[in-house]
Amino acid sequence: MAQQQWQVEPIKGRCAVTGAVIEQGQEFYTVLFEDGESFRREDYSASAWTGPPEGCFCTFKSRMPVKERRKKLFVDDDVLVNFFIRLAEETEPVRVQFRFVLALMLMRKRILKYDGSRVENGVEVWSMIMPKDQTTHRVINPALTDNQIGGVSEQLTAILNTDAMMWGDRDAEGADARGTQSPEGS
Repeated sequence: MAQQQWQVEPIKGRCAVTGAVIEQGQEFYTVLFEDGESFRREDYSASAWTGPPEGCFCTFKSRMPVKERRKKLFVDDDVLVNFFIRLAEETEPVRVQFRFVLALMLMRKRILKYDGSRVENGVEVWSMIMPKDQTTHRVINPALTDNQIGGVSEQLTAILNTDAMMWGDRDAEGADARGTQSPEGS
């Protein structure tokens, strides 16, 4: 038996009665009318609502979503590439996960290109090419779930949005470019 798919228009953001914009966070009412194979939607501001109109299929009260402004990550691509390369020999799980998520970010930016994968000692390893210089890079796939990728991405964003990125610019003794010692270099 085929499942019926109902088409409903998205929120229009304007009151069907007054034409006024329904602001973020404001309560409003939605009314659905049967319209052939789909539904026609009308949104009403709370101040214009007088109850369900005649002939409507259903009504519901809602709140206009508040759009969160996403912080843009302003990190130079060269910094990301440098961080990615410096994590190449790391075996600590958190750093392997960071490198994998960085590889995904760099693929999205078309800085890295997936070239294939193979299993080495029971672990999937991706072969990645950096088109800019034609270098090949091995990336361990830690088999993260979507939630884990989201968590690692948040941690990575937090790191990249702070001076903590400096830990990637350490000299052989563990001192960063400012000459201070880090926990990793201690």
